[in-house]
Amino acid sequence: MPIDPVPLQCLKGMRILDLSQFEAGPSCTEALAWMGAEVVKVENPKLGDPGRSAVYGSPDKDSHYFLILNANKKSITVDLKSAEGKKVVLDLAAKADVMIENFAPGAIERLGLGWDEVSKINPGLIYAQVKGFGEGSPYEQNLAFDMIAQACGGVMSISGMPDGPPIKPGPTIGDTGTGMLLAISILSAYVEKQRTGKGQRLQVAMQDAMLHYIRIAFSTQARTGKAAGRAGAKTLSGANPPVGIFPCKPGGPNDWVYIYTSRGNPEHWKRLARVIGRPELADDPRYATIEARAEREAEVEELVAGWTRTQTKHDAMRLVGEAGIPAGAVLDTMELTNDETFAERGIMQTMEHPKVGPFKMPAWPVRHGGRPPQVTPSPLLGESTADVLQSWLGFSEADVAKLKAARIVG
Repeated sequence: MPIDPVPLQCLKGMRILDLSQFEAGPSCTEALAWMGAEVVKVENPKLGDPGRSAVYGSPDKDSHYFLILNANKKSITVDLKSAEGKKVVLDLAAKADVMIENFAPGAIERLGLGWDEVSKINPGLIYAQVKGFGEGSPYEQNLAFDMIAQACGGVMSISGMPDGPPIKPGPTIGDTGTGMLLAISILSAYVEKQRTGKGQRLQVAMQDAMLHYIRIAFSTQARTGKAAGRAGAKTLSGANPPVGIFPCKPGGPNDWVYIYTSRGNPEHWKRLARVIGRPELADDPRYATIEARAEREAEVEELVAGWTRTQTKHDAMRLVGEAGIPAGAVLDTMELTNDETFAERGIMQTMEHPKVGPFKMPAWPVRHGGRPPQVTPSPLLGESTADVLQSWLGFSEADVAKLKAARIVG
């Protein structure tokens, strides 16, 4: 029976003023919105977050890129370059628990909305910033996107085949990975604020965040005395053949299965030998030990591949997994979207967007009390302007109408 998502109240009452755009900041605030925080996205009255249209969007319909990163939020539009618009944002910041931005280096300060200014009017504010490179870095003023962070943060250097060039991994860990680290720090600062009443400034650089995600590479470097290299489908910490991605029938681009025999469990090889129909190999001195298999790694992998080519990836995963050996079919995004068990469990949910229509998307994966957080539509540009100004600042309808007439807000 499908699990019904639930609106979470974990962070009810937490107000977040979100001046971030594209992915790194929005992924952070979306996570907090799923937890029940009131996230108010402050956008340019004319264009809004560039992500609304920059990634295959259109003037009258937000891009799927925007939808997937801004669920459960509100949107207001304010002209930050006008004196009155700046005052509106400062008044909102005075009421906020958290303010977050990821503008280009120095941009928020030039707008008069930097930490030094905002903390004076709200000493309890948690002021969070995402930049490409950290303070003191020689590249501090450089712009960065996900792929730049992955290049400069070491991720690409350990991705790819050992004899090939570095590659960019598919997941956007430079953006969303950084956003998740910042979300954890925001929550920690919020807990401290409840105890002390004091806010603090949080800064995370995308390049710096990448070092967190490649910690095993640094442990490998410490062990070998050399820079960690590319391991392809293997593990950086050392392989125990057979380990890797093996081809399956009918031979499509993603008809592969990953099989991992652990160094910590010698039984994995013995079990796998039985699964592939070669039980005699389990105790064959040519293959019985890790060291012996390492000397014949290509030979061992071909023995396994000869069997996987006769199986579909799903059958291979099932048979190997049932034998107590870690295995995973290589599943593409369409297969994951069409797997109804994700929808039944609330891991994939359908956003009913007023303009785009139904959009199935990954939701927050953690269950709270056995149920996942509910996804609500990403906001239309400025749709919450009146609501936020009235509920946060006590503006009347006439006050809002006056600002709209002056094009200070949209």
